[in-house]
This record gives sequence, structure tokens and C-alpha cells, in this order.
Amino acid sequence: MLQVNYIRENREKVLERLAVRNFKQPELVDELLQVDEKRRQVQTKLDAISAEANATAKQIGELMRKGEKQQAEQLKANSGAYKEQTKTLADELQQLEQQLQQIIVLLPNLPHSSVPKGISADDNEVALEHGDKPNLPENALPHWELAAKYDIIDFELGNKITGAGFPVYKGKGARLQRALINFFLDNAGKQGYREIQPPVVVNEDSGFGTGQLPDKEGQMYHIGVDNLYLIPTAEVPITNLYRDVIVKEEELPIRNCGYTPCFRREAGSYGAHVRGLNRLHQFDKVEIVQIAHPDSSYQVLEEMSSYVQSLLQALKLPYRVLSLCGGDMGFTSAKTYDMEVWCAAQKRWLEVSSVSNFETYQANRLKLRFKGKEGKPQLAHTLNGSALALPRIVASLLENNQTDQGIKIPAALVPYTGFEYID
Repeated sequence: MLQVNYIRENREKVLERLAVRNFKQPELVDELLQVDEKRRQVQTKLDAISAEANATAKQIGELMRKGEKQQAEQLKANSGAYKEQTKTLADELQQLEQQLQQIIVLLPNLPHSSVPKGISADDNEVALEHGDKPNLPENALPHWELAAKYDIIDFELGNKITGAGFPVYKGKGARLQRALINFFLDNAGKQGYREIQPPVVVNEDSGFGTGQLPDKEGQMYHIGVDNLYLIPTAEVPITNLYRDVIVKEEELPIRNCGYTPCFRREAGSYGAHVRGLNRLHQFDKVEIVQIAHPDSSYQVLEEMSSYVQSLLQALKLPYRVLSLCGGDMGFTSAKTYDMEVWCAAQKRWLEVSSVSNFETYQANRLKLRFKGKEGKPQLAHTLNGSALALPRIVASLLENNQTDQGIKIPAALVPYTGFEYID
């Protein structure tokens, strides 16, 4: 969530950065500032009347001590108007603060100055490309056919049990899933990330804290009876560990990671681009989350990007890194890198990770602050990244590594799978 003081003092810059996002409601900025001006005027009046009421109360006390009871009673009778005025102004102030909150949550984060302007994914910039794309024979199979051939993933059975987008992993397919989770967690631990096993359901406060609410209600599974939400990513519960917390400056950066299943309702379109593992309602992911000092958060972002790339390199997957344009970034992000792997049989790039710096946007919602030995608390920066999301990693491993002997497992994974081929 943006800070009202910053918007008030930097109106033109705010509008300029929102334009980079191709934000469709810039008028909300001036609407917010008008409400804020009214709120400040009412606050000033309320403060003045409260001060006057306090001064009168003090005067009444002095008169009573002097024995001038008649004058004191007269002042007391006249001071009744203060209570009525104070209540009226307090009610008006509360309404304006609610109105202010309703507007400010509609404003997305401001893109960093390095974020390219653009409208859609077509405007994203390719920052780098790594690895050679495998040359497969003409009869190479897409991963959903390979999954059926080797009986490792059953999409129809998942559809029977739950519905489309909930696959069943079997045999070596299930073991590959578990191997990837452990591989990602072990590598995160070596990089100094503390492993967390968080709940996979969260309350409204948690959803608001990281920006899923009120922006993404339609993409989240809602448990109506208990008013809880299935998490779309481990970012939500892990970041919310620090809601309403003041950390020590010397503790920064704080590194946490966690594996969770993730649930998203966004799937549902049709066509080859969403077949098989390309888009699911439920999937597994290892997430890395950092709480960083504002002065170093962009260095942290680059380090997180490099770390995710190291995982793809270890798995021998061709990948590219995209710097997302303003129009394609998430609502809460200030800067995002997407990592995409090449799926050789489909002959297309598939996103497997997003690494983002949210600057103070989430921290302001969370009231997540840090404090040095001197000085007052200030908002921290939050960052997170997929390290990694499994479905498309599995899709690319199956497609890129298909051979006459079966699916060859990357050497780095063999200690985790216990087998070299899926056959």
C-alpha cells in the first residue's frame, strides 16, 4: 500500500510512475488527495477544540480550588458544547479515514525507475538467455503424452477425483515431485534461507497484508464457513510472520523459504497452451522470501534472481530472464524478473519463477518495520521469488530429456530420485 504522505508530496512523480504501469484510474490520485485534505482539516479542527476543551477543564479545576464555584459551574455548563462538537468531528474524521483507505487500496505499487514502460507481456524485455535448446526428433512428444506413456501423471484421474487442473502423480512421477521439492529446499538452506512449514490457509488480514486482498479475491479459493483462503503461494503466510513486527536493523536481511501446495482459481481457458502441467489449480512450489533494508533491497533482488538461475543451470534447463514492463507486473510489485524455461516438444517458453521487490508496499500494509540502535522505526522492504514452481519444471524436464531409453534425469537430481531414467 502506498503512503499518503508520499503521494501528497510527490503527486506528479506518482502519476508519472503509474503511467508506466498503464494504470487506468489516475484520477484516484487526486480523489485521494482531496479526501486527505478534508481529513487533515477536520483533524486540525478536532485538535483545536480538544485543546480548548482541555484548557477549559483546567480552568474549571483552578476555579474550584479557589472556591469560585459559581464561575466554575458556569464554565462547566458552557463546556458541554465541546463534547458534542468533538463527537461530530470524530465521526466525520472516521468516515474520511475509511474513505481514504478505500481509495488507497485501489492504487498499485509504483514501478521502479528501471522498469520499462509497456502494456502487456509483449513489451517485456529479455534481460538474458542461457543454455542451448535441445534438438528433438520430429516424433518428440509433449509432456502430457509422455506422462501417459510412462504412467507417471494422470490428468483424467485427477479430473475424476476433483476436477480439471488437479493432476494425480504416480510412481516415478510422484518421486520426481518429492525429489524436486527436497532439491530446492536443500539448496535454499545452503544459501542461508531458514525453512518454514506454514499453514496453507490464511485469514483476511494475511491476504490483505501481502496484497492478495482486495485485488485477487476471484483467483483464490475461499472457505466460506470459516472465512479463510487457500494460499496462492507460500509468500502469503511466510511474509505474514512479520505482520505488526518491528525487527532489529542488524537482523536484516531476513531469509526464509518454504514448500507448500498452492491453489489458484485462475486456470480455465482452453487450448494447447494450458494443456497438461502448463496451468493448474493446485501445484507445488518452493518459495524464498526476504525482509531487506531499503538501501540494499535491489542488490538482494539481483542476488535472488541469480540464485533462481543457478537452480535452472543445475537442472540443465535452457532459460531466459525477462524484465517485466509496467503493464505486466503484479499489482504489488515495484520490479519483477520472470524466469522462463524452454519446453522443446511444445517449442515454447514457460514461466517457472517470478522474483519481485515490493519495496515498502507490503510492509506498509503489514506494519512491518525495522529499528536501529537510534532513530524511530521505518518500513522494511519485502521480496519474494519462486525457487521453484514444479509443474512447468517437470514439463520441461520430461520434454527436453526424452530419449529412446526413457526420460533422463539430470545428474543433480539423481541423488534425490534414486533413479536415472523414467522408463
